[in-house]
Amino acid sequence: MKLSDFDFDLPDRLIATRPAVPRTSARLLVADGPVLHDKKVSDLPDWLRAGDRLVLNDTRVIPARLSGQRHRDSAQGPVQARIEVTLLEPRADGTWAALIKPLKKLKIGEEVLFSDDLRATLEAVEDGQGHLRFNCGGDDFDRALNAAGAMPLPPYIAAKRPADAQDMTDYQTVFARNKGAVAAPTASLHFDEALLAQLAAMGVTFSHVTLHVGAGTFLPVKVDDISEHKMHSEWGQVSAQAASEIAETKAAGGRIIPVGTTALRLIETAGRSGSIQPWEGDTDIFITPGFTFNVADALMTNFHLPKSTLMMLVAALMGQDAIKTLYTHAIESNYRFFSYGDASLLFPRAQKTA
Repeated sequence: MKLSDFDFDLPDRLIATRPAVPRTSARLLVADGPVLHDKKVSDLPDWLRAGDRLVLNDTRVIPARLSGQRHRDSAQGPVQARIEVTLLEPRADGTWAALIKPLKKLKIGEEVLFSDDLRATLEAVEDGQGHLRFNCGGDDFDRALNAAGAMPLPPYIAAKRPADAQDMTDYQTVFARNKGAVAAPTASLHFDEALLAQLAAMGVTFSHVTLHVGAGTFLPVKVDDISEHKMHSEWGQVSAQAASEIAETKAAGGRIIPVGTTALRLIETAGRSGSIQPWEGDTDIFITPGFTFNVADALMTNFHLPKSTLMMLVAALMGQDAIKTLYTHAIESNYRFFSYGDASLLFPRAQKTA
């Protein structure tokens, strides 16, 4: 398959820079097999039933974007430089892997001051990433980072506006609890406590898994033959409890519906043997048309970038022709795209009769 098979033209006006308010007022395009329905997220209970299980990614986004000053002495006096940092992930040696701009203005051993309480020293550079050691750790680091950092908005939003205080709430799910992501599981942003309670009252159950979404989720595919693409890896965990819950639901005939591509990728990683098992580690699963789904029966997800690995994933679930039809409809109907955009609920086979 070629990269061009997953391309489409998206008007710039459809890229959402703020989420719908309230969260559940976002539009929801339901694909009931080949039939499309224009709904809202608040209509989700109409499409779920008792015995269904939603799989939720409970990762918590950290305010990973930092802006600081590098100070360097010279014969002419102190020299300052503005340094922008995006934290990627903690390393085993206690440093953080980070994207640093401009990296050429920071030397090994130099320090960047982000606030009175937070500073970091560059210890190494590897594969274009810096390894930063911060002056504090644990709860002290979390407090200092929360005060100095900004939400790491996706490039297509950051290019239109800077992150602000509102994003600290908007770019976080209501069930986030395990910190470590540098991008949000965006389909989950459409849920609020009232909707979760309404679904629970009607007999829908929930399982929480954790996949720390990394900056690699925004990396473009650069090869024309998609089989040659090297997928980025992300750390995830499916607990014994979650695996047992999902297996029991499937055995009882209930539907497993991951909320977001991150949750889907994780449970299919844990289900590679044919049935879901507890799992923990780094997954680089690459789901393309022809993939056999062992766990997921449907998917709730936002609308994705052209030529992205996520377009390939939804095409694997629904079929390439069905996804082309769905995206054409979404564009013609002015659905809002990407992280702060509207949602879709994808059933590969029809669930309701006319």
